[in-house]
Amino acid sequence: MNKKMQLPLQTMNLIVGFMVWVLLSSLLSFIIEDIQITPQQAAWVTAIPVILGSILRIPMGYLTNLIGARLIFIISFILLIPPVYYISIANSFIDLVIGGLFIGIGGAIFSVGVTSLPKYYSKDRHGFVNGIYGAGNIGTAITAFSAPVVAANFGWSTTVQFYMVLLGIFIVANIIFGDKQEVKVKTPLIQQIKSVYKNEKLWIFCLFYFITFGSFVAFTVYLPNFLVNNFDLDKVDAGMRTAGFIAVATFLRPLGGWLADKFNSLILLMYVFAGFTVSAVLLSFAPSINLYAVGCISIAISAGIGNGVIFKLMPQYFNKQAGIANGIVAAMGGLGGFFPPLILTTLYDLTGHYAIGFMALSQVALASLIIVIWMYYQEKLTISAKVIKTSPLGMMVTNKNGKIITVNPAFTKLTGYSPEEMVGENPNKLSSGKQTKKFYEEMWKDIQQYGYWQGKIWNKRKDGNDYLEWLTINAIQDDSGEIIQYAGIFSDITDSDFSKTDLKPQSI
Repeated sequence: MNKKMQLPLQTMNLIVGFMVWVLLSSLLSFIIEDIQITPQQAAWVTAIPVILGSILRIPMGYLTNLIGARLIFIISFILLIPPVYYISIANSFIDLVIGGLFIGIGGAIFSVGVTSLPKYYSKDRHGFVNGIYGAGNIGTAITAFSAPVVAANFGWSTTVQFYMVLLGIFIVANIIFGDKQEVKVKTPLIQQIKSVYKNEKLWIFCLFYFITFGSFVAFTVYLPNFLVNNFDLDKVDAGMRTAGFIAVATFLRPLGGWLADKFNSLILLMYVFAGFTVSAVLLSFAPSINLYAVGCISIAISAGIGNGVIFKLMPQYFNKQAGIANGIVAAMGGLGGFFPPLILTTLYDLTGHYAIGFMALSQVALASLIIVIWMYYQEKLTISAKVIKTSPLGMMVTNKNGKIITVNPAFTKLTGYSPEEMVGENPNKLSSGKQTKKFYEEMWKDIQQYGYWQGKIWNKRKDGNDYLEWLTINAIQDDSGEIIQYAGIFSDITDSDFSKTDLKPQSI
């Protein structure tokens, strides 16, 4: 029963953590009525919580494996209470920066669940499970929607203090329902880092999550104040629109994880980054509020599905180093939300509009789309290479002129010839002399007519002994139908009963 509780409990923990994480950005339009700060300082106030919320994700992922999610959540929520109270009594820009830095702990707990929860489920459900947990992002929507409404009635300071009660409730919940017997992974931190930092896929996933989750965070913290200042919307209306953005991105995250369990994750990411590219181009033209809403919702859809897909891929590639790998990628996603608000504000001060910032997002998304396409075809080639290398059947590929391009290990085992001895040679180097000229003429006639030939043929090993093989030759064509290579696949049937049957070759 305790193990079944972990997914709902940890998802609720993430909701609470994210509710605290975006307190300042959600209430900023109220706070600036009491604390005089410049637009540039306001951008820093909304961005500062992202710093600790990103950096701490790396050690939190590692520590989750070491001591378990239960203790990490309890300690995190206890540590959040002082900065939340400090913000509620803040009266200066410095107070907001200090308090904001430490409420970043609320965003850092994301890497706890994505490290802990896969331990309770089979691999074919990791995408959906991490997607459900990631839906805890809805905590940002809850605060963005409810905090302004509560603040309008009770004041922003009292609203902030309400969150201390919420943190207390979940400290108790984790003490009672947290899993004390969670499986621990005690691989040394340095060893985990050494095993992942040279893997280019880790840094590619960092880029992808920098865009998908980074855009989610950036829009979450930037939209409330931006909509008020740029479109003169009411503060509560701006909060509700921001909550709508967050809700779309959050509820689509489990869908992204579920789709990744069913379909090729890299193909899904192609659609995700194509969506980002088009949406960011639309936003760069500084559209009306209605078109801006369309662009934002498209970003939310792409971000939500993309976030779910990426954390399906993580356990697939980094099963033994899940804690540190999840932490690094999650940290980069958080940092992806730190820089855009500052950059957009700076660009607006310099140029008077946000077009360059949104255009930059479209270009980075386009570059990511190109990388995903490369990864997809690279993976197909890698799989093909593994099949050739591990197959027990001898394989040989020649160019259209009959020169050998490659052979596999089984070829060497069956014939005695190494790749160095065969590459660049003609396959007739294996000829036993037992087949007639007419035999080969009919073979090649069938290959040209049907595209393949199959039958028995005598060949000679390196040691001079003849052997009978069952051979299949396929003509490989390009998109225009022109033959570019030939692939031969064979097995030794010398001592099998099959060798005693008629030697007549077959075309099929």
